[in-house]
Amino acid sequence: MPHHHTTPHTSNTITKHLLVSGHVQGVGYRWSMVQAAARLGVQGWVRNRHDGRVEACAWGRPDAVQALIDWAQQGPASARVDAVVVGNVPDGGEPPQGFTQRETA
Repeated sequence: MPHHHTTPHTSNTITKHLLVSGHVQGVGYRWSMVQAAARLGVQGWVRNRHDGRVEACAWGRPDAVQALIDWAQQGPASARVDAVVVGNVPDGGEPPQGFTQRETA
């Protein structure tokens, strides 16, 4: 019988999905998040949604992703964040390159 190692896939990265509600469109929120993510070394994307929320996906080391979530709960000075709903994202293989703004969904 072939011997299979059942070692879990141990990568030091996590992926989180964020839905941010409040006054977060038209206030530089996405641009600021791109800057914050770059500073923290987090990869992923951010976009506006037609329902007025901002949606983002963050990939990186757990402490860096948590720092971006902490940032998201404040946002830039001109934003008013009411809530950030954080969800887990199944590991989708390769992370995106950098942190980008996507088209409104």
